Amino acid sequence: MQNGKITGFQDILGNDMVKDHFKKAIEGHKVSHAYILTGEAGMGRKSIANAFAMTLLCEKGGSEPCMVCHSCKQVLGGNHPDLIYVTHEKPASIGVDDIREQINDTIMIRPYSSYYKIYIVDEAEKMTVQAQNALLKTIEEPPSYAVILLITTNQEAFLPTILSRCIQLKLKPLKDFTVKSYLTEHLHVPDKEAEVCAAFARGNLGKAIHLSSSDEFKELYQKVMSVIKSVGDMDITMLLDCIREIKDQKFEMNDMLDLMQLWFRDVLMFKVTKDMNLLIFRDEYKAINEMGQKYDYAGLEEILNAIDLARTRLEANVNMELAMELLLLTIKNPS
Repeated sequence: MQNGKITGFQDILGNDMVKDHFKKAIEGHKVSHAYILTGEAGMGRKSIANAFAMTLLCEKGGSEPCMVCHSCKQVLGGNHPDLIYVTHEKPASIGVDDIREQINDTIMIRPYSSYYKIYIVDEAEKMTVQAQNALLKTIEEPPSYAVILLITTNQEAFLPTILSRCIQLKLKPLKDFTVKSYLTEHLHVPDKEAEVCAAFARGNLGKAIHLSSSDEFKELYQKVMSVIKSVGDMDITMLLDCIREIKDQKFEMNDMLDLMQLWFRDVLMFKVTKDMNLLIFRDEYKAINEMGQKYDYAGLEEILNAIDLARTRLEANVNMELAMELLLLTIKNPS
């Protein structure tokens, strides 16, 4: 469905504005020569790019690919001669030779079997300045049949001259309930897990799908629940042992902080509204209610700020044990 699998627009969740832009461009015969598709990995950038490419190449000429013509079958089989996926050997960069050999040197060769010749450049933010300048020459004077799709997580990495010559389309996060519904209905993820994965993924379906089947995430979730519920009863020795255990298990610290943030957001939400339907950790209602009675509003605000501060400290390479010790002490006893 997402994550680059090849399908039609109608099977891709969300981002209706981006999909409608492509469909109207096809229907109105106003297809641009260059597009930039921006969004987090897992949001469906590749799926949308592939759907657009397959629709352009489809022999039926509609605003959705028919999925059954020879051209669609070639795209689905990964062997359409007029759909080129630009690759790069160096993991960290797309060099000038990659662009010259795979795009510039072939783009003047007319399409083999279609009206369009389409190039998809994934991880396009990795293009070096020289590679971008080489591509710029092609984008400035492309042949009428050429379409170049740049897929990126960060369009700020592009030269202003590239940005100005491309149609820029940004993918937006899905609603949490849309992600949750997909997980429960299509992947049969239990309701409780789907709720947490959807909230944690922040609208990124690909990330939510990964989390729902990740043993590491389940372990992390159990650890965070254990720490949050028991930190009030820990003395300093127990607290330091807990931090050492977290370090030894090599948990992803940002993920741990995100889960803590979601938890204390629930505590604050319930303290204000007394509505358990608004909770992410609905099955932990009893613990959340008890914690809401223990902390006042100022204490909860201090804890949420401490989580942000721990994140900032870790990004600044402050010692992990120290950053977590300060955070857990604040959770234990906010001033």
